[in-house]
Amino acid sequence: MSDKPVGRPMKFPYTMSAKIAQFPIKMYLQKQWIWKYYAVSVVLCLPVFYKIHKLANSPANVAKWALLKQKAAEEHH
Repeated sequence: MSDKPVGRPMKFPYTMSAKIAQFPIKMYLQKQWIWKYYAVSVVLCLPVFYKIHKLANSPANVAKWALLKQKAAEEHH
């Protein structure tokens, strides 16, 4: 097998697969600020989301929610 690329890139890639193959994703990831800030924000928000999840799914809250659902179901039937 030869390691040489076959053919040459199109001047204007008109098929979706050619557009994806020629898209400069590496340049976008290196040059745009949003990717760095997105990663930092995810890391910083994970502990907050974990605390909210623990509060919302605590046994007392789950029991309270089940009681509210039961009362609502009794009112409708």
